[in-house]
Amino acid sequence: MMNKHEKLGLSDDDVLEMYRLILTARRVDERMWLLNRAGKIPFVVSCQGQEVQQVAASFALNRDRDYSAPYYRDVGVVLAMGMTVKELMLQAFAKAEDPNSGGRQMPGHFGHKRLRMLSGSSPVTTQVPHAVGVALATRLSNDPAVSFVTLGEGSSNQGDFHEGCNFAAVHKLPVIVMVENNQYAISVGLGDQVACEKISDRAKGYGMYGETVDGNDPFDVYRAVKEAHDRAKNQEGPSLIEAVSYRLTPHSSDDDDSSYRSQEEVEKAKENDGLIHFRNYLKEQNILTDEVEEEIETKLKEEIDEATDYADQAPYASEDTLYDHVYQTKGVN
Repeated sequence: MMNKHEKLGLSDDDVLEMYRLILTARRVDERMWLLNRAGKIPFVVSCQGQEVQQVAASFALNRDRDYSAPYYRDVGVVLAMGMTVKELMLQAFAKAEDPNSGGRQMPGHFGHKRLRMLSGSSPVTTQVPHAVGVALATRLSNDPAVSFVTLGEGSSNQGDFHEGCNFAAVHKLPVIVMVENNQYAISVGLGDQVACEKISDRAKGYGMYGETVDGNDPFDVYRAVKEAHDRAKNQEGPSLIEAVSYRLTPHSSDDDDSSYRSQEEVEKAKENDGLIHFRNYLKEQNILTDEVEEEIETKLKEEIDEATDYADQAPYASEDTLYDHVYQTKGVN
């Protein structure tokens, strides 16, 4: 009898690598909080509680061809798409070698040309019309790539979300819009954000496919995004996937979440942590043995330690490069 991952066409190696990346996102995030509290890096906006949906969704894409427009919590997405721990640390420390912006952007503002990752902006949801524009460009150039964009549920109330989804649906563009519903828009709970039962209900108004999945279940997320990817490739139009999870940390390193939610609520949510449930599944399948788990944790700590030390000692951008990446240099195509 086939198990859950085999039914989806995933091998034991696939799900083990999926787990390794989910764990990497969690451990990197934990390290960044320590660095922030030690005064080493200025800001952290956390992915904890959302790593499972981020990595699982990325595995459903063609990571060698598709475009991504991640939002600021998407450490799991950018790792799965090919960004390294060292590159994440270089961004956190705002160093010159940071491939996202050369040390110019805040942490969480991802953008990696080689990985076909669009540069993020501080105003939330601007990535949606950008991703839709990329999908239009691929359509016009006969490029079979799919455009994948993520955002929080709070951002789905912005005009850019409406304009992007509407345009994508009208023109049946190859776009997957994944709303990562973590229950809070900074301090505003879901019930005070929207009147509809599900964010995915909004898809009907645009004439596009919509579905809500359990963001703590990697197989539910993978299936939904894989089906959305197939629809996009078959020119059946865009999809709106809502992945429901819970934000386990404050909104950011500058937030005091005790002012709007109880510790009991957070502890209750931790019982449904997708990372723990996925770990238990892999243990039951004898894929993640104690020996393999220890090896993963040991190598991961070494990688994060090395990346942290490297980024800490790396140089900042020179003042001579202040205007680089702002205006096109004369004579450059």
